[in-house]
Amino acid sequence: MGKRDELIAQYADDLRNKCGMTPDMDLLTKVTIGCGPAIYNADASTVAATQEAELETVKNNFLIKKLGLADGPQLMDAINQALDTYGRSERNKYRAVVYYMLTKHFGKESVYG
Repeated sequence: MGKRDELIAQYADDLRNKCGMTPDMDLLTKVTIGCGPAIYNADASTVAATQEAELETVKNNFLIKKLGLADGPQLMDAINQALDTYGRSERNKYRAVVYYMLTKHFGKESVYG
């Protein structure tokens, strides 16, 4: 099993146990691949939920550029909702897991079709 497969299994475990969701493994795999090499970097693989600049990056680079959503307060609301679902006290909030939840939230699975 490769490093990426191990990470995907870890993300699926987080979705099940920390977020209370049953992961769509095909979509999770595509979202993880879409994160590129960031998943292998300890800092880049997680979302720093307490840093405003980090949340802006998630909004601009993922929600607006990748998913093609229009800017508005609903984007930051969705990011905060995903972080609450993950658990604010959870130290490692993996980027792929947060992106997966946001993709599902906005019904944008077709972006990864």
